[in-house]
Amino acid sequence: MSVFQLAEEEVRHRGPFRMRIYERENFGGQMHELMDDCDNMMDRFHMSDCQSCNVMDGHWLMFEQPSYRGRMLYLRPGEYRNLRETGMSNITRFNSIRRIMDSC
Repeated sequence: MSVFQLAEEEVRHRGPFRMRIYERENFGGQMHELMDDCDNMMDRFHMSDCQSCNVMDGHWLMFEQPSYRGRMLYLRPGEYRNLRETGMSNITRFNSIRRIMDSC
């Protein structure tokens, strides 16, 4: 099995999707739970920023701009206490989130 096939199997998810987003690092501030895509976090949650999250189910992409545009960050299940420390410190804010439904 190739590396690409292994990565494809890891991302393929057929169950529910669930994540919690937090306004501040270390799971502080406002919290909202998502089970579907969100094209504009400010409009939907009135959250000006998302600095931490807990991905319980599925694989997700967080985007710098609304409507799934701009630079993105891939998130697999796990706790992310500070999204700025994930290697994406040049992204000042995340504004939309999308589930990864299918592999390429």
